[in-house]
Parts: sequence; C-alpha cells; structure tokens
Amino acid sequence: MCLAIPGKVVDIDKNKVIVDYHGEKRVASFQDIKLKKGDYVIVQGSFVIQKLRGKEAKEIITSWKSLLR
Repeated sequence: MCLAIPGKVVDIDKNKVIVDYHGEKRVASFQDIKLKKGDYVIVQGSFVIQKLRGKEAKEIITSWKSLLR
C-alpha cells in the first residue's frame, strides 16, 4: 500500500511539473488535468493522479506533520 502526501506545483513545462514536498522537489508527468503554479497534487509513480483544493491539501499536510512528530 502506498500513502501519498500532497505536494505543491512550483513549475510547469508542457506535460511535466515540478512538485515541491517541503523542500524536496520531484518531477511528475500529467495529462488531462488543468494545473497552474501553486496547485496541490497527489503523485503516484511519477504521474499526477489528482488535484486537491488548497484547504484540503493543507489539512492533510498538517495531519502528516503531527503523525511524524
């Protein structure tokens, strides 16, 4: 089972995005999802599978941070 942490889109180039996970940046591909810088996404296997609302993403990130303390 994989657990995904939301990341923030910091750059977009054609069908690739750079996603920032609190300092660690990763490249992911996407299709058929409208994305812009600042959007939060869930990535699995280097593919964006879901775009999240900012409020929802921040709640998930806060939960992860409290679990990892």
